[in-house]
Amino acid sequence: MVLTLRREPLGRILCDQGIINAEQLEHLLSRAKAEGVRLGEAGIEAGCLTDRDLARALARQFYFDYVDLENFVPDSELLAEISPELLPRFLFMPLHRDVHGLHIAVVDPTAVAELDLLESLLGVPLNLVIVPESRLRKVLEGDEGSKRRLREVSEDFKLHLIKETERGEEVLSLDKIGDDASPIIRLVDSTLLDGLNRRASDIHVESSQDGVNIKYRVDGVLYQATDLLDSQFQDQIISRIKVMSELDIAERRIPQDGRFKVRCGQKSIDFRVSIMPSIYGEDAVIRILDKQTITSGPHQLSLDSLGIDSDELLRLRRAIREPYGMFLVTGPTGSGKTTTLYAALSEIDSSQEKIITIEDPVEYRVPGVVQIPVNEKKGLTFARGLRSILRHDPDKIMVGEIRDPETAQIAIQSALTGHLVFTTVHANNVFDVLGRFLHMGIDPHNFVSCLNCVAAQRLLRTICPFCKEPVQYDAVTLAASGIDTAKAPCATFYRGVGCKECNGIGYRGRNAILELLVLNDTLRDMIVSRAVIKDMKQAARDCGTVFLRQAALNRLFRGETTLEEINRITFIEQDEKS
Repeated sequence: MVLTLRREPLGRILCDQGIINAEQLEHLLSRAKAEGVRLGEAGIEAGCLTDRDLARALARQFYFDYVDLENFVPDSELLAEISPELLPRFLFMPLHRDVHGLHIAVVDPTAVAELDLLESLLGVPLNLVIVPESRLRKVLEGDEGSKRRLREVSEDFKLHLIKETERGEEVLSLDKIGDDASPIIRLVDSTLLDGLNRRASDIHVESSQDGVNIKYRVDGVLYQATDLLDSQFQDQIISRIKVMSELDIAERRIPQDGRFKVRCGQKSIDFRVSIMPSIYGEDAVIRILDKQTITSGPHQLSLDSLGIDSDELLRLRRAIREPYGMFLVTGPTGSGKTTTLYAALSEIDSSQEKIITIEDPVEYRVPGVVQIPVNEKKGLTFARGLRSILRHDPDKIMVGEIRDPETAQIAIQSALTGHLVFTTVHANNVFDVLGRFLHMGIDPHNFVSCLNCVAAQRLLRTICPFCKEPVQYDAVTLAASGIDTAKAPCATFYRGVGCKECNGIGYRGRNAILELLVLNDTLRDMIVSRAVIKDMKQAARDCGTVFLRQAALNRLFRGETTLEEINRITFIEQDEKS
C-alpha cells in the first residue's frame, strides 16, 4: 500500500505563519487567477511576501527541509562532476552525496517533469531541499561560477591567438563575460571577478620564461589562479589592462601607474594598476579597492571587528579619544593601517565635530566624513591638501600617509594647535617611526609634544575552524622559533590541514596584532635625549606595551594561528632565544 501525504494549501500555510492575513490571501488568490500566475508569484510581485517566506512555506507544504545557503561554499568535487550548463538550466545546486543519492537545493519542488529529467541526466536519485531563489542565484553566480568561467577562458588561450581589442564595458558580470567575443577581454574580466569572489587584495600577472602566471594575494599570501598561460598572450593581457586603465599601450620601457573602475552587481569597485617592465616583458599588479565591502554591514567598520586583543583594544580606545595630538599607525603595505584608522574614526565620529581626510586614494567611503583624494597631476599633494583642510575648520584630520618632511611638519603643527590628527607612516616598529620623523629634520621637542600614541600593526592569518587539528612540534623546532618549552605556557598547537571551506589553504581570515606605544613623560624625555633603543623598549614594557612578537606568540598559545604563520609575520628576537 502506498500512503499519500495530504498537503496543506499554500495560502493556509502562509496565514498560519503570520506572513499574510485572510484578507490579503483573498486578494492574492484573485490576482493570481486574473494574471494566470501562481499564488507565490503573485505574493512576491505584490510585496506581501519574500522569496524566503515562499521557500519556507513550500518546504512545509511538500515536507522538505529548508536551507538558507548563507555563507554556503559549493563542493568543488561535486561541481566538477556536473556539466556547468545544467546548473542555471534547472536552477539547482548540489549540496552533498550519501547512500540515499545526491542532495540538491531547488527553488520549485512542483517542477516535477524538469526534476525527473535532471535525475535522468545525472543518473542518480535526487533528494530535495528548498531554498530562496535569490540565495540560490547568488551562489550560482558566485565563487564557483567565476572560477569555472576562468578555467574555460584559460583553455581558449591554449588553442587560439586572438588579436586584442580595445572595446570595454563598465559592467562586470558572468553574463557579460560569457557574451564577450574576445577571449582576451573575457580572461581579464573573469580574473577580476574571480579575484573578488576569492577575497583577493591584489592580482598579479607575472611573465616568465615558461609563460604567464596569474596569481591572487589572499590574506597576505600569493596563490596560483589558473594554469600557466602561453607566453604569446602576455602582451595582449597587459595591453588590455592598459586600455582599461587609460595607459599608453605603446610604451613598454618604463613603469606606468593607473586605475579603473567597474560595476559588479550593485557595487562600484576601484582597481589600482601598476605596470612594470621585466626581462620577459611587462608585469602587472592590480590592487582591488572594494570600498563598499568594509562598510556594507551595520557593525563592519569597528575596532571590535579587527580581532585585536581586549587589553590592547582598551588602551587603543583611550588613545583615539584624546582631545588633540597625533595618533600614528605604522606597518608594511597591506597590514591594514588604513582600515584601523577608519575603524577608529567611525568610533569617535560625532555630528558635533567635523572630520576631514586626505588620502591616496580614498579606499573606503564613510558617511559623514569629508574625504579628499590626492591628485598630484593637478597639484593636489598631501601637503597642499592638508593646508587647505586647516582652513576648513576641522576637529579631527586623517592624513593617509606622511611621505615627506613638509607633510610631516604641517601634520605636527595641526596636532599642536588643537586638532586630533590620525596618520600612517611606513616603518617596521614603533621605535623606527620615531627615527623616521627625526631623520626628516623634524624638531624632536615639537614631535614628542604632539605625539599621543604609535601603533605598529600586522595581520595574522587564523586557522580554518573547519579543518583545525592538533599538531606536535619537536623541541628543536620550538627552540629555533625562540620558544622556551620550560617557560612557555602549557598549550596545544594547531594547524589547518586544508578543506573546501578554506580552498585547501588551512587558514581562513586574518586578525590584527598591535604593538601599542602610549607616550608618557618618561618616554618623551628618552626620545628627546636620544636614549638607546634597549632602554626605551624596557620603559615601554613597564608602561604596558606588548611587542609584536609576544602578541603573535599569545595567539599561537591560544590555538588561533600556527607557528609557521607567526614566524612569517614577526621577527625572532635574539633575547627570546636566551
